[in-house]
Amino acid sequence: MTISKFFNFWTMFLLITFMNISCTSVPNKDSKAVVYPVWPAPPATARIKLTAVFSLPQDLEIGKGFWSWLGNFFLGSEAENMVRPMAVVANDRRIYVADPGAYGVHLYDLKENSYKLIQLPAHHKMLSPVGISGSGDGGIYISDSKRAEIYYYKYGEEAATLVELDEAVLQPTGIRYNQTTKELFVVDTKNHQIVVFDETGGLIRYIGRRGDKNGEFNFPTMLWWDKDQNLFVTDSLNFRIQKFNKNGKYLQQFGKAGDATGFQSRPKGVAVDKKGHIYVVDSLFHNVQIFDSEGRYLLSFGEQGQAPGQFWLPTGIYIDDMQKIYVADSHNKRVQVFELEKAVR
Repeated sequence: MTISKFFNFWTMFLLITFMNISCTSVPNKDSKAVVYPVWPAPPATARIKLTAVFSLPQDLEIGKGFWSWLGNFFLGSEAENMVRPMAVVANDRRIYVADPGAYGVHLYDLKENSYKLIQLPAHHKMLSPVGISGSGDGGIYISDSKRAEIYYYKYGEEAATLVELDEAVLQPTGIRYNQTTKELFVVDTKNHQIVVFDETGGLIRYIGRRGDKNGEFNFPTMLWWDKDQNLFVTDSLNFRIQKFNKNGKYLQQFGKAGDATGFQSRPKGVAVDKKGHIYVVDSLFHNVQIFDSEGRYLLSFGEQGQAPGQFWLPTGIYIDDMQKIYVADSHNKRVQVFELEKAVR
């Protein structure tokens, strides 16, 4: 028997012995379940609660079995910790997280109990995947701000593929597909505008230009469609959120620069729930602010820190069909999941 085989044999023996001991051990009755925070804090009525925090597949109960772990120990595991998550999409029990630090998109498949890091063909890495959107057919669109490219990933395929665009974009960041009109809206941050394409990359129109007037932008970043087909845009360095109809007509705005509650410091992700609450992630406030449909401030949740419910330069936000709120907690290398307990007024 070679030294390598001998070592592997005894390693396997010790691991199985350890697992048998662990499985028959008595649970610690003094252990307490983690109590996640709520907002506002008691004794006020809770409106928002934290329900989950994850940075690894195992945090979502993916591949947690012993034999799966043992296989990874000997054969290696594709699973990676998040490095710098920027954007999230969660649909049909599949969670996609765009992570420029990992040079790809994490796919946590709760249906198939599997994990995959989505990259380009031949294992070529994406340089800076910062935006992500569902495609309406179970796949996703991805924006790469450094390569200045848009990719499409069809669920079940090995890799993402390039979407050939009729018009080049300098710095694609936020991206959102409209399933009703079958149009792809891409924020071109360096050009201070939104470029609208069809599903094949054909140019349809532009929205906005640089400026601070209604319908103009100064380094826009993220997008969101609400249930009424209104488009919300984070106009980051104008420190506001702008609202447009599905054809790109300006409707309204709210927000201005400031360091107090209800103002904007460095707004990034934006999302709207079914009740019409508007959620704005502010990276420099390290929190999420909630506004009503008219832009009036209602509530904030989160603060700077590393504990559950705290943030460190958060970026993207996504609200799924079950109204779970996913926040990319970028510099804490994780995604946190919240729920609306009761309507905010």
